Amino acid sequence: MKLVSSRRQITKNSRVLAYKFLLGVSSLALIGSAGVLSATDPAYAQVNFEDAISQKVDTDQPMLLEARELQYDFDNDVVSAEGAVEIYFDDYTLQANKVVYDRKSGRFKAFGDVRMTEPDGNLIQAQSLDLSDDFKDGFIKVLQIDTPQFTRLMAESAERKDDNLTTLTDGVYTVYTTSAKPALWRVKAAKVIHDQNEQVIYFEKPSLEFLGSSILTVPYFEIADPSVKRKSGFLTPNFIYKSRVGYGTTIPYYWALDPHYDLLTTLTPLTSQGALLTATWRQEVEGGEYSLTLGGINQFQPEKFEGSSGDKDFRFIVNTEGGIDLTDRWTAGWNLTYATDRAFRDDYGFADFGAAEEKSEIYLRGQSETNRFEAALYAFQISQEDNPDPFDPANPTPPFSPVDDDLQSKQPVVHPVIDHSVIFGQSILGGELAYTSNITSLTRDKTDAFSINNEDRFRGVEGTFTRASADLSWKRSFIDPFGQVFTPFAYAKTNLYFLASADKNVTALTGDAVAFTGMPAVGLEYSYPILVGFDGGHQIFQPTAQIIARPNEQRIGELPNEDAQSMVFDASTLFEWDKFSGFDRNEGGTRANLGLQYRLQFDRGAFASALFGRSIQLAGENSYAVPDILDATGDSGLQNDLSDYVTSLYFDTNTGVRLGANARFDEHDFSVQRAEINTSGRYGPVSAALGYAFLAEREDAGVDEQRQEMVGSTNISLSDTWRMFGSMRFDLVNGNVVQDMLGIGYDDEGLSLSVSYAEDRSRNNGEPVEQIFYFRVGLRTIGDTSVSTGR
Repeated sequence: MKLVSSRRQITKNSRVLAYKFLLGVSSLALIGSAGVLSATDPAYAQVNFEDAISQKVDTDQPMLLEARELQYDFDNDVVSAEGAVEIYFDDYTLQANKVVYDRKSGRFKAFGDVRMTEPDGNLIQAQSLDLSDDFKDGFIKVLQIDTPQFTRLMAESAERKDDNLTTLTDGVYTVYTTSAKPALWRVKAAKVIHDQNEQVIYFEKPSLEFLGSSILTVPYFEIADPSVKRKSGFLTPNFIYKSRVGYGTTIPYYWALDPHYDLLTTLTPLTSQGALLTATWRQEVEGGEYSLTLGGINQFQPEKFEGSSGDKDFRFIVNTEGGIDLTDRWTAGWNLTYATDRAFRDDYGFADFGAAEEKSEIYLRGQSETNRFEAALYAFQISQEDNPDPFDPANPTPPFSPVDDDLQSKQPVVHPVIDHSVIFGQSILGGELAYTSNITSLTRDKTDAFSINNEDRFRGVEGTFTRASADLSWKRSFIDPFGQVFTPFAYAKTNLYFLASADKNVTALTGDAVAFTGMPAVGLEYSYPILVGFDGGHQIFQPTAQIIARPNEQRIGELPNEDAQSMVFDASTLFEWDKFSGFDRNEGGTRANLGLQYRLQFDRGAFASALFGRSIQLAGENSYAVPDILDATGDSGLQNDLSDYVTSLYFDTNTGVRLGANARFDEHDFSVQRAEINTSGRYGPVSAALGYAFLAEREDAGVDEQRQEMVGSTNISLSDTWRMFGSMRFDLVNGNVVQDMLGIGYDDEGLSLSVSYAEDRSRNNGEPVEQIFYFRVGLRTIGDTSVSTGR
């Protein structure tokens, strides 16, 4: 090393020259976007560089520098690095063609292709920067800031003041994508001010530009710093038009009160009905979280809802939802809703009422690998309006008529329903032992009755009904040397009913205050899977037979039926030991279930599977032929000793095309009684789904004509970003479109927009067709807004 013209110079041609500056409190900071290098050791100017390296100074924040040339001008007290300069300090990096630190003026400067990376991932690019060594003031030219959230700020110049405010002149805010495609939108403003303390970006005289053209200019607006997850402020509004409420716009304000709780309030002025106010409070608590939502309006023109329960001045809704993890296996929670009327959620469906729905519940759940417990309380506030034409017993209208029109009073309060199931870990007689129990207790204010062909049916009975059920089952499988599978099984079901307060005057219910039923059963299932291989795959033929011996079901029609009202006999239930859907009915008599299963499997993943079979009542009374108080089994396909035939088919090409179908055929003439076909697939840019449903006449259920419908939907990718979509539901019997929708959308990493138009004729109540127009646009980091119209 030599002294040249009072300047001490160290030069290397290689970029690998690296020195650690142990400069005491030296540091590197950013202007939201830029940085400064500061040397504050007073001894620095009086020693040569090699001595500085060996000095014992504070090394808490060491700095690593790489450059082709490093110079120290002791006369002017200037340190400069030139030629592919790279500085690494405390998780910051700085790259530039030249870096100069002037100790006299306390200024730090970087020139030429300046690139700086912050610890949080922000990348700052500039032509040059000039900062004070106290980091409070600075200036930068031709600035671009890219954040990890894929947002970008650009400006001709930027100035930093008070270690907080960064002001960009002629600034542009936009997003960028991983595909490097330019964003279709940007916000251009005379000034963009980033307040790091408030974590807010302010725009003065901003203009929203789309495809290079300005589409909206406002005096001022602000957004939260993109790195901020929660920030108080106004959110993007939505716009509404509905014939009954008029025009309106939501004005949402978000209150980030604490890291563990927040509040969202929304005021929605409506030209026809006044102002709808909603508020949602959310809070995290130890082990869980909860929310409380309120919504209310004092209607200006309630007569617009004439004919429904919404015809009143003041209407409101309240919902609370929450859940708490009591342990790693136990959870308690609730979802409770109350509204002044049943139509409130539908009439103001554009508003967010939290998790509000017709069912309210409080629950306790526990689960392990072999044990499951759930207890719940339920209440229902239905949205369906009462029949506008009350039933006249003197002039019934076959085939289906309500006995009483007060639908809400027929809804039960369940207090409680408790389910418990256990699969015992230790085998019993070499097999699996399982236990299931259920307790159901409910109260109904009014009997839920209706008439079909002048015969009364009952969904539920006035008063209080309680049932305790306990089921125990066992099964074991054996495989013989030929591959045949034998599975013996047995079960016992018991029901204890408490009927003291149930209304027995309107039904054929037993007069007993307490009733008991039991159903023991033994059975055997046999299957013989036959594997046939071929070049490229294999086939499996599997005949299956099942026989179950039981006594007759007891007291059919004398007891309530609350949870076994759904009766669907198809291929999925063919081999169920008991095909009833709940505990209130138990299948009785000796029955055989027979079927043939087939699977075609290709080595490349495609496969097809099918099942065909039927059920036969061999001895005893057929439970499905004897009606209970609801008579849900009359047209089930099981009401005769020889059941209808059931079949299913599933096909998967492993290339995106799938088809599934199931059907039930009459036992006598093989006519279709029920059928469902669903298929979906994708070919090139087109993806589509199509469904078909058929239900034959069910006179016993009040359906005097067959029903056939098709539902289809499609999505066509016009390009990487543009798509068209649509759907239709068509009534094949009446030859009319029930619902239809058509739309177009655009989606990329910075912009999402869609426009759709839909029609709904499904109400069948004489009202005009509901026409729904919906437009949505979302600018990433700015927000989403929508415009919707409806009835």
